[in-house]
Amino acid sequence: MKSIVPVALGAHSYDIHVGAGVLAEAPTLLATLSRGPLRVVTDAHVAKLHSDAIAALDAAPIVLEPGEGAKSFAGLENLIRALLRRDIGRDGLIVAFGGGVIGDLTGLAAGMLKRGVAFVQVPTTLLAQVDSSIGGKTAINVPEGKNLVGLFHQPQLVIADTTLLTTLPQRELLAGYAEVVKYGALGDLEFFAWLEAHGAEALAGDDAALSHAVAQSCRMKAAIVSRDPLETGERALLNLGHTFGHALEAAVGFSGRLLHGEGVAIGMALAFALSVRLGLCPRADEERLVAHLKAVGLPSAIGDIAGWRPDAMTLLAHMRHDKKARAGRIAFVLVRGLGQAFVANDVEEDKVLEVLA
Repeated sequence: MKSIVPVALGAHSYDIHVGAGVLAEAPTLLATLSRGPLRVVTDAHVAKLHSDAIAALDAAPIVLEPGEGAKSFAGLENLIRALLRRDIGRDGLIVAFGGGVIGDLTGLAAGMLKRGVAFVQVPTTLLAQVDSSIGGKTAINVPEGKNLVGLFHQPQLVIADTTLLTTLPQRELLAGYAEVVKYGALGDLEFFAWLEAHGAEALAGDDAALSHAVAQSCRMKAAIVSRDPLETGERALLNLGHTFGHALEAAVGFSGRLLHGEGVAIGMALAFALSVRLGLCPRADEERLVAHLKAVGLPSAIGDIAGWRPDAMTLLAHMRHDKKARAGRIAFVLVRGLGQAFVANDVEEDKVLEVLA
């Protein structure tokens, strides 16, 4: 089942093609977007898994080392110089073929190179298909925090082929599913209820369930991005769980100890817990969220991070670097219940420390 989800951004509008097998249409779709050379950027892991699909687009792709470590100033410089050696011009097209790391890094390189080269996202992870490939947010990490150096550069097209997800390790698939849960938790109680009933089917590889979960997530993100392309207001809701989650990722050194989606899952549980502590959200809704996270096998508490115990003040320090912070105040995405998220800028830090402890 194929879906085409439009992202309405005026002159920067584009479509997200979702479904099993949509990658077969890529050569035709891409041929309409570029007059110059096409260059594929991927990583060694993805290149091995999807060599035929990549070769159909670019016989000599730029292959990077896999992992979050590539999202650095050094990694950005290496990629830009590799693209320059491949004679990419402003009339060319760069294809980010991989997960969120490849998409974020390639999008940033494309946005900076020669003051802007067009690019396309072909996300190969669930997390990238439902979140990072949509909306034009590109970035690298620095020791002070995750995604703190970047820019907005919208893709020309997103091709989200759900068959690419069959090669994912279960842990990575689950990590991506946390972002799917996020959409229901922040603004669509009906979708959250559908996930409670059918999320396990999607995770087990059911084509119809997985395509629906991805397409509905894309619709929700596309609608919010269309209304707030530069994250000046409503789009901040998409960071439900991320203020806590990014702090946890930074505290463990962006290591394999905690995947991004796992941090988001724990972060959502903490955001609901904080909302309950502030008297904003019924405890039953927090319990329902945590129950679903546990039911599918996602972590839901800081204690679920194996072999590591955090210092609450260290986590709080990382949270102060969050991109949503204004005038020294940390902005939190809180909830009045499942499907009812909002942004709060007046949360007392002692309440946050109580939750972290």
